[in-house]
Amino acid sequence: MRPRLMLRSTRTRLRALLAGTLTATLAGTMVGTLPVAPAHAANPVTPGNFTGLGFDQCEAPSQHAMSTWIRKSPFRAAGIYISGASRACQRQTNLTPTWVRNQLAAGWHLMPITLGPQASCSHRYPRYGKNIDPTINPSTTNTYAAARSQGSREADRAVAAATRLGIVKGSTIFYDLEAFDTRKSTACTSSALWFVHAWTRRLHALGYASGFYSSAASGIRMLDDARVRAGNPYTLPDQIWIADWNGKANTSSSYIRSDGWQPYARAKQYQGGHNETWGGVRINIDRNYLKLRTPRIPGTSSPAPAPAPAPAPPPTSTSPRYTGTSLADARCTSSSISKPSYRNTSATVRTHLITPLQCLLKQQSLYRYEVTGRWNPQTTTALRAFQKRVNHTQRTYATRGDFVALLAAGNSGRTLRAGSSGADVVMLQRALNAAGSWQLTVTGRFDTRTANATAAYRRTVGLRAVKQVDSKTWSALRAGRYRR
Repeated sequence: MRPRLMLRSTRTRLRALLAGTLTATLAGTMVGTLPVAPAHAANPVTPGNFTGLGFDQCEAPSQHAMSTWIRKSPFRAAGIYISGASRACQRQTNLTPTWVRNQLAAGWHLMPITLGPQASCSHRYPRYGKNIDPTINPSTTNTYAAARSQGSREADRAVAAATRLGIVKGSTIFYDLEAFDTRKSTACTSSALWFVHAWTRRLHALGYASGFYSSAASGIRMLDDARVRAGNPYTLPDQIWIADWNGKANTSSSYIRSDGWQPYARAKQYQGGHNETWGGVRINIDRNYLKLRTPRIPGTSSPAPAPAPAPAPPPTSTSPRYTGTSLADARCTSSSISKPSYRNTSATVRTHLITPLQCLLKQQSLYRYEVTGRWNPQTTTALRAFQKRVNHTQRTYATRGDFVALLAAGNSGRTLRAGSSGADVVMLQRALNAAGSWQLTVTGRFDTRTANATAAYRRTVGLRAVKQVDSKTWSALRAGRYRR
């Protein structure tokens, strides 16, 4: 596996830039000369507590792009390269303290990244020359003292950059160690581990949490093997970011043991570079799934971090309050969702079904706002996203088929028959009420009326009319099929 940076500027332009400015810039970022953070840097800890989708791109997107994507996209986390002499995006035209403040205030969870010295056996580094971005020193002298010195120095530089940008203490800074052959050289692998060890310890000393990004097959596996080694001498990062492009939006990988950095210290880059367009704004991104909680930094009495503020609502007094990843809402109760029938619903038609519609979309992590019972643009956006997910025609109103699919979404797929009970039966009864005219009472018990309705529904969709629910029945319901 070979994770890559998302933006590659031409070598000629970067050499010209770096030759004139990089040495002076790095010299001014040693920890002894840390600049005083601006007053507006009193931002929330980042990425903070967050479970959900994120993206990363080397060059920080424009304010317009970020503002559009916070409203239109499913992402709420963004990886940004703040430092490192080996990164491609050295200019970072958009990345300023004001940009950081605006994104955190809007509800983005930022993942600061640095890409400095890389493994000594990597065939792709130095990127610009050994005097500009040297690789990790593989010397074994004094337990890899040279590599440890580099790790500490890189942490100083990353904290200097974070401080200038208003990324506050308690936040996690991720070190990007690109893919390399861990079998090629013991000194290469060991020096990389000691580098990360020193990086982590120095970040802790400066009040920041340590993060580590790498290919699942190289750096992540290397780190996890060190974790379980008897007498492990390394201080390990608090959070890991796994690059495993298997297309699965979770934090699992076959290259790392299931117990490592669990339950809330993992992110996974599960899809590599591709273009996505939201709200008319296209960005070339990697996709990520995060499951993170703000870590306690060893040796500090880290206070509980303040929650990230919600995104600023659109300029209208009727805009719903943004609630983020929370799936709960006081309006979403069993009685408010369970209805005797579900039919086409819009801003003006069957408005009594808007509350269950918003609740169901919220449970699918598509509607991230308070449930109001009133149709709003956020309802339309979430509904169209669900319609696209289940291959329904995208409309500005909810159809019976949409309700059938929403009500059946998330079921366990287990077989149901006489005597069955529980949440799956509740989903079944609701979905059948949308799919036909049976008007079942939602009890969570597979009673005679439910059995008869099941057989009738199966006959409608071309299945044998038996009184039990199997995988084919669930498939038909999840697809939104109903009796016309």
